[in-house]
Amino acid sequence: MYRGRPWTIRPYSGFGTAAATNERFKYLLANGSTGLSCAFDLPTQIGYDSDSPRAEGEVGKVGVAIDSIEDMRILLDGMPLDKVTTSMTINSTAPILLLLYELVANENGVDSKDIGGTVQNDLLKEYIARGTYIYPPRPSMRLITDLFAYCGERVPQWNTISISGYHIREAGSTAVQEIAFTLANAIAYVQAAIDSGMDVDEFAPRLSFFWNGHNNFFEEVAKFRASRRMWHRIMTERFACKSEKSALLRFHTQTGGSTLTAQQPEVNIIRVAMQALAAVLGGTQSLHTNGFDEALGLPTERSARLALRTQQVIASETGAVDTPDPLAGSFFVESLTDEIERLAWQYIEKIDAMGGAIAAIEAGYQMDEIDDAAFAYTKAVDDGEKTIVGVNKYVEDKPEVTDILAIDPSFQVHQAEKVRSLKAGERRDNAEVTAKLEDVRAAAKGTQNLLFPMRDALAAKATLGEVSDALRDVFGQYQPSR
Repeated sequence: MYRGRPWTIRPYSGFGTAAATNERFKYLLANGSTGLSCAFDLPTQIGYDSDSPRAEGEVGKVGVAIDSIEDMRILLDGMPLDKVTTSMTINSTAPILLLLYELVANENGVDSKDIGGTVQNDLLKEYIARGTYIYPPRPSMRLITDLFAYCGERVPQWNTISISGYHIREAGSTAVQEIAFTLANAIAYVQAAIDSGMDVDEFAPRLSFFWNGHNNFFEEVAKFRASRRMWHRIMTERFACKSEKSALLRFHTQTGGSTLTAQQPEVNIIRVAMQALAAVLGGTQSLHTNGFDEALGLPTERSARLALRTQQVIASETGAVDTPDPLAGSFFVESLTDEIERLAWQYIEKIDAMGGAIAAIEAGYQMDEIDDAAFAYTKAVDDGEKTIVGVNKYVEDKPEVTDILAIDPSFQVHQAEKVRSLKAGERRDNAEVTAKLEDVRAAAKGTQNLLFPMRDALAAKATLGEVSDALRDVFGQYQPSR
């Protein structure tokens, strides 16, 4: 019997302090997780240190706070970085987090070529759906392609971008819009890398995708199948890749956060299991299952363990991995795959006619389409045309009590004090840091790969906020026009 390739199991791991997340990492690895998944707090995502006034009230709330190499050392303490792969949900500051990860690996005796993982590094979807951007789109594209080139030279096993439909779907898109807008963004990234002088087969094998797992089971399976066919066609016909690896759509799936309900939260265990099974049947290579309590707060240890066990049951007990593409040949699944693909091509053709993904973003096209889809979905729920168990049907009057993970507010005070003392020169040479940050500004004004001077600055203990500010000084900060 054919035994399908198992996927990388990545339960949620990032919250609060670097030390707390490190303990969660160790627990999950000891309990059968085969990969790590780490989200970062909002200030880290948009380039602010924990002592910034803009970080007030947000430090550690939606992920782990990383201000400098000191925090990354704590986060990765005791991790087998040459054996485990790490997926990091980070975009605008993706080069900084990758470089900090590499620096700590090197300090621990692990060569850069031996570390593996993924940075999301997908800025276009931030302008479309999520909003954690810093710089305008065109300098952001430069950072993305500089990271491609840097990893090609120094970190060859790293997935340099996770082109994400997840957040597009979370913003309210349909399944068709999710893959259409994401693949249009991917086309823009590939073209930008080629325009920067790279050969398509140099970087394309390290591109990866990140899909949402939603509730319509068969639509989700068909969506995953359609996306693979479309990407193969894009890479072979549009970009004339020569390597078969360049045309393979490798993807990670996370179950749908926006589908989780605060009402009757334990019902979310069932939703997550069904979404995860659809992803496996659709061919996912990496899977993140949400905690059932994430509509209420960050996942507790209990909900993280249940999310891990959900994947392990699917992998070990269902037989879902015994054959590739097990629903192939089903009339319903095949026809649904064809229909999703047909409709997605229509969107891509319209975006092409507008001048590509960036031009369409500047015109607000994708955002308007998502807004319309989100309104239609919400109206269907409000009108009772679409059933959400526990919300508009099978409602319980008595609220269900569940533990909620709370971040100690004293953490922000401690984290801010720690970064302030670092900046005061207690644990670094401030003259060296100033010189290295000036090198970053000079590189941003020129054409050299930005990651090399950024790496030097971070090694000298420049903070994430200081490096981000050096780039802000040159690139400016994006302000949406609408």
